[in-house]
Amino acid sequence: MTRGVQADYLVVGAGAAGMAFTDALIDHSTARVAMVDRRQWAGGHWLDDYPFVRLHQASSFYGVASTLLGGGRTQQHGPEAKLHERADVTEICAYYSHVLGNHMLASGRVEFFGGCEYIANRRFASRISGEHFEVPRECRIVDARYLSPTIPADTPPPFKVAAGAQVIPVNGLARMEEAPGQYVIVGSGKTATDACIWLLANGVDPGSICWVRPREPWMLNRARVQPDPAIFLGMAADVMECAASSTSPEELFLALEDAGIMIRIDRSLMPTMAKAPTLAMWELEQLRSIEHVVRLGHVRRVDPGRMTLEDGTARIARDAVIVHCAASGLRNPPTIPIWGSQEITLQPIRAGFPCFGAALAGYVEATRGGDGEKNRLCPATPYPNDLAGWALMNLLGTRAAMSFNAEPDIRQWADGVALNPAALPPEQERSPQLQEVLARLSAAVPRGLEALARLS
Repeated sequence: MTRGVQADYLVVGAGAAGMAFTDALIDHSTARVAMVDRRQWAGGHWLDDYPFVRLHQASSFYGVASTLLGGGRTQQHGPEAKLHERADVTEICAYYSHVLGNHMLASGRVEFFGGCEYIANRRFASRISGEHFEVPRECRIVDARYLSPTIPADTPPPFKVAAGAQVIPVNGLARMEEAPGQYVIVGSGKTATDACIWLLANGVDPGSICWVRPREPWMLNRARVQPDPAIFLGMAADVMECAASSTSPEELFLALEDAGIMIRIDRSLMPTMAKAPTLAMWELEQLRSIEHVVRLGHVRRVDPGRMTLEDGTARIARDAVIVHCAASGLRNPPTIPIWGSQEITLQPIRAGFPCFGAALAGYVEATRGGDGEKNRLCPATPYPNDLAGWALMNLLGTRAAMSFNAEPDIRQWADGVALNPAALPPEQERSPQLQEVLARLSAAVPRGLEALARLS
């Protein structure tokens, strides 16, 4: 027996992208939406993440367009005083619960199906009861899972684990009952840096931490990615100016480092990874205190007292706890048109801000006709993995911003959305500093885009 569900859109995935798209769509149309998620409630991977995780960006840049996450507050104390606050996992899950219940379901035009798996052909099924559901043929499918991240909590370690070796996902750190002789952190990205910072904050001696970094990462200085258009667009102007004077991706990143935008943990090495999460300078100092770093490629096998890696072996304490931070995180599937013949596939539009991209897609879906026009206005932008990929992301993201900002109503909407890092106040409210930044950016963009095309 299959139950029919009346809906104009079936959104598959109630994580950050699905929630942002649905929020904007229902606020600018009369559409009815069915949301499906394999988890029991909205929030995506945050529902399963490690307990000490926080956003790496300001809270204002995350969530949905209708409801500000975090209230736009700046931190008053601590090493990030004067920077905008970053919500922790508890705040984020409570925020999505509030948005789903108090805004979407309360509208009467959204129906949520938790604990359900999308099958295909407009059908989904409950993982609890086995009941099957179906939406009408004219219902549009929205794939909000295309770029959903993989996290250690639901991804097995990508290496063999011999009997007697202790391997835990990063989530297990907060449940440790006895300190081991050594912590071995496996991974190069944000999760690994979070694990290191958490251990140091909880009194673990840096000498008791071994950090396996298969690739050296470039990271963004968090102070340069703030919800202030003079700061954010000042960074964008610097990127364009640095690109215009660079002859290789490596030269570009070194120029960005000199400009205070990019940072690297070890200044003696040229990083090859450029997923570029943000990092604060106080975190950088602490990470540099960890001197036992293994750079022998990816781990292939762990045994008590020993690791086998791509390029050699390394000794570790026999009672070492290996902390799995090696899930791929943000994925890199092919970039495809957002509006396809079969589905709407949510992807970033403005470089590096997925919530804004999904909300923008929802607004454009609600206000425009014709998929060709929608794709022209909002071309997808890929996530980066390496230095050339970061240049490509900024090239395509800037072109996309020029495209959608050319439409007066989209520009007006985008300037009123906190998710948009480049939202501008009315002209009469722009400070002299912002006016100067805008002039610099306007002058730098033509040569900067030409250079980014070459570097990517």
